[in-house]
Formats: sequence, structure tokens, C-alpha cells
Amino acid sequence: MARLEGRAAIVTGAASGIGRASAELLAQEGARVLAVDRPGSDLTFETQGVSPLEADVTQDTSPGTVISSALERFGRLDVLFNNAGVGANALAADMTDEAWDYVQAVNLKAVFRLCRAAIPHLIQSPAGRIINTASVMAEGTDYGLAAYCASKAGVVGLTRTLALELGKHGVTANAIMPGAILTGMTAASFARADVAEIWAKKSVLRRLGQPVDIARVALFLASDDAGFVTGQAIAADGGLTLRV
Repeated sequence: MARLEGRAAIVTGAASGIGRASAELLAQEGARVLAVDRPGSDLTFETQGVSPLEADVTQDTSPGTVISSALERFGRLDVLFNNAGVGANALAADMTDEAWDYVQAVNLKAVFRLCRAAIPHLIQSPAGRIINTASVMAEGTDYGLAAYCASKAGVVGLTRTLALELGKHGVTANAIMPGAILTGMTAASFARADVAEIWAKKSVLRRLGQPVDIARVALFLASDDAGFVTGQAIAADGGLTLRV
């Protein structure tokens, strides 16, 4: 039997990278998946069980639209995977309020608002799950990453608090902290062989991560196998942080 047979999931940022790999893998394991991404994104899937929805997660109406769409199509909600995110690279002294606010709006505020909208329905599930994509930069940093690191550290803090508050309802909340993963967000940088080689060497496994590497962690957290795992920020980084 598939590990998520009969369950319903939402995956944001599902048009590419980690989100696409996760939507497909969860569906392959029996879930019906609402794949959410910005209007104009490629939300064409060959995998059965994936249903697309165009929505900008930063819009005020998006939480209600996303949750109601899942309920209308599936009649239930068991898994919320907040994966949509954006990068940013600007020194703090040079960063504008607008740039800061946008990163927080996508990476943190949208995560909170979708979780808030989903909670009344997740607590009705026999196996409610919240999974949030953070980053190893939630616990580390580098030049130009003030907004990004702050947003991802916020995701981890939010996730832990949700785990505390929702535990009495049997709902788990966990974060995934990817390392250097070859996704749409990083494709331009890793297209340079020298940059890709440097980051591959930083991993003790000597390779860049692939979206499916993170999707497999999401599948674990969504499944019954992770029924006693909550409030955790799991680094899926190929051992990258062992060298920091």
C-alpha cells in the first residue's frame, strides 16, 4: 500500500525544483496533491493525482483560496507543505525596505498565513502534518543574506511553536533545511562549473543535492513513519554543515 494512500496535500512552489519533485513523489505515494505556484508558472504534471492551482502566496486572499480549493477538490486536508520561497543577495547597508519586505512576505509571512488557515482542517485529520522549507542558512549566514537568513530562521522558530501548540491535536510540524540543491533558484549560479564544483566539494558526499533528495524527506515527514517526529529542523544538506 502507498504510504500516503487516501490523504490530501498542498505543496506550494510546486512548478519547479523541490516543490515539483515533492508534489510528484507525494502523489506517487497515494496522496491527492494541490500543486500551487504563481500565475503563469508551468503547472503541467504527468503524475496522476496532482491538481494545479495558480496563486501568489503573498496575496491577502491566497490562504483562503488555497485551502478552500484543496477542500473543494479533495474533501479533506492532511498535509501542508510550505515550500515556496525566494532568494535575496544584498548587503544590509544597501538593502531597501521593499526588498526586505518581499523576502519576508514570501518566505515567512505566507508560511504563517497558510498554516493559520490550514490549522482548523489539519486538526480534523488523523495524521495532520505541517512541513516548512527553511534552509541551512536558518542556522548559518553569509555576506548579503540578511533578509534570507532572517526569513528562514523565522520559519524554524514558527515551526517549533506550531509543533508545541498543535501537539495536543496530533498534528506534527517540522522544517526541512536544504543545503546546496540544484533548483530553479540556484540554477544560474550552479550553471558555472567552478561554482558548482566548489559547493559540491563542501558537501561530504561530494555532490550537489537534487530536488528529489528533499522530496524524500518531505515524504517521510508526511507519512506515518514520522508520527513521533515534531518540532524538528532537519538538515538535508549532504553533510555541508559538518564543515562549517
